[in-house]
Amino acid sequence: MQANLNRIIMKDLVAKINAEFETFKTESESLLEKGTKAAGPRARKSTLELEKLLKEFRKVSVEESKK
Repeated sequence: MQANLNRIIMKDLVAKINAEFETFKTESESLLEKGTKAAGPRARKSTLELEKLLKEFRKVSVEESKK
């Protein structure tokens, strides 16, 4: 039962990581290509959120691999 729950959690995390990466990609392109200065803080905020999500994914993945 726990294994299925971890898989569901990992799928959810992957979806959130992909969505956040798209946000980062959009904001960083806006900063670099269009020179939109306000996009810089949004891109940096996105990197912090990605870091948090990736750490959580790693934690669940390691837990799953120990079974």
